[in-house]
Amino acid sequence: MTRPAAIVTGGARGIGLACAEALADAGFDILVADLAEGAAEGLAEKIAERGAKFAYAQCDIANLAGHAKLVEAATDAFGRIDCLVNNAGVGAVVRGDLLELTPENFDRALNVNLRGTVFLSQAVAKAMLATPAVSARSIITITSVSAAMASPERADYCISKAGLSMWVKNLALRLAAENVGVFEVRPGIIRTDMTAGVSAKYDALIDGGLVPAKRWGEAGDIGAVVAALASGKFGFSTGSVIDVDGALSVPRL
Repeated sequence: MTRPAAIVTGGARGIGLACAEALADAGFDILVADLAEGAAEGLAEKIAERGAKFAYAQCDIANLAGHAKLVEAATDAFGRIDCLVNNAGVGAVVRGDLLELTPENFDRALNVNLRGTVFLSQAVAKAMLATPAVSARSIITITSVSAAMASPERADYCISKAGLSMWVKNLALRLAAENVGVFEVRPGIIRTDMTAGVSAKYDALIDGGLVPAKRWGEAGDIGAVVAALASGKFGFSTGSVIDVDGALSVPRL
């Protein structure tokens, strides 16, 4: 039986690694694409112990010229691509007054979070459609509650995620008839390396009631949702946004 294969960008740590592990547990072979050097050996062990094949590609998704090589690496390793998890992203280079936001920092956030993700999704979708489907196919994009909730001190990040949310809607419409499920997953406050520097701030906010669930989200919370969406059981829900935030984004009086 042919195992489905998934690409997880930014999969060397944090949310991406949790997604890769959850997909491996669900029966997927995994290609992790990441900027990290020397990460392949440790990752290979984590994935192989779950009975999955593993491949690694070091790449920067902001470099559009490298997308074809990434797609080729996955098809060479597994013969197909059944799932893409767009997880790679960067936070605001500088948090501060949006009136002081520089074009360089704005471009960094948009080039990785939006432009790179859009065109990688395009390249992978074309590769998917060029191969007959033998299992559920999906493109799952990790955005953020910041796609809808404004944070003026990191407006560039919010704008990149909001743009990505609209991309997901359009891609879902394009691929619906092709039976490719397209989903947006919006994490809330998740305990990762990206939030480590502001953990004390968020500890206080969570204690103060910001998150109704009264806890941090964990990377595994995101991985579990991604694996479920990749299963194909939610195929008719294509285009949906799944909030994974402990009810943080639910409007309240």
